[in-house]
Amino acid sequence: MSQGTRRKNDREFKVEAVKLVVDGGRSVAEAARNLGIHENLLHKWKNMYEQDRAYAFPGKGYLKPEQEELRRLKRDLADVTQERDILKKALALFSKGPK
Repeated sequence: MSQGTRRKNDREFKVEAVKLVVDGGRSVAEAARNLGIHENLLHKWKNMYEQDRAYAFPGKGYLKPEQEELRRLKRDLADVTQERDILKKALALFSKGPK
């Protein structure tokens, strides 16, 4: 891989890479070498996986319930704010009356 480009690994790849170390009995260095990734990256993935296996490596569309709720609430707030602004403008137009 050339310098400056990043390879994106999907969740399944990361989980399988970590399982090589955790369940497979391989060392982090050996597994990283075999997979063609940096050892520090595999250490990072392993730590993330051990903290919360169910929600490790969230990526797109795979969020913790709290994060999904926060995302939904932010979207709802943006919609309500936009509706309020439209109503304010309409009120200002209609309250001027005919000239």
